[in-house]
Amino acid sequence: MTIADQDRPSGRPETKRLALIDGALRIFAKDGYARAGIDDIAREAGVSTRTLYNHFGSKAGLFEAVIQASATRVAQSQIAVMERHLSAATDLDADLAAFGGALLASRADHPEHFALIRQIRADQAHIPRPAIERWQQAGPLRVRHALAQHLARLGEKGLLRLDNPDRAAVHLLALIATAIEPFAATPPSAADIEAAVAAAVRVFLRGCCGRAGPVG
Repeated sequence: MTIADQDRPSGRPETKRLALIDGALRIFAKDGYARAGIDDIAREAGVSTRTLYNHFGSKAGLFEAVIQASATRVAQSQIAVMERHLSAATDLDADLAAFGGALLASRADHPEHFALIRQIRADQAHIPRPAIERWQQAGPLRVRHALAQHLARLGEKGLLRLDNPDRAAVHLLALIATAIEPFAATPPSAADIEAAVAAAVRVFLRGCCGRAGPVG
């Protein structure tokens, strides 16, 4: 589902704006910020370059709108995953592992967004700082804050021992994100992902929350 399909208003100007954001997301994800051409973006969106400039003013303004819209959509998806797996968590090993697996699986629903994030990290020096800040606020920081709230509630229930829920959220997200890095050259199987995420959760529970037990 595109951003335009997800939230398509009845007014034609706003429909064009959302079509531009969708088209620009595809081009920025493929070419990166510096190499993406305004003509290519307008062609992909099916509008004129004049329409593009009327809506966003500049390539930088368009990129900022794209990354904010895409990050917001992905954050909503990831927070929904948290709600499903952590709202009633009781078995931390099983529930956090299920959450981590579902979080990684949800990336497949947003391939262009994560392709764009790879482009941002590779080309960060050429990307306007306001766009980076909008991405962080709409996406990673929002997700981290939501996870910190879930972890704090687990602490209040006596299921976790942690001094800083926000820092614990940073650690857990990093462990989950890097769990499948050893499989970068070859797509991991479902069993590989499950085992890697389970190990990451054990590291988190032992290292961040005082839980003893085997790591590997």
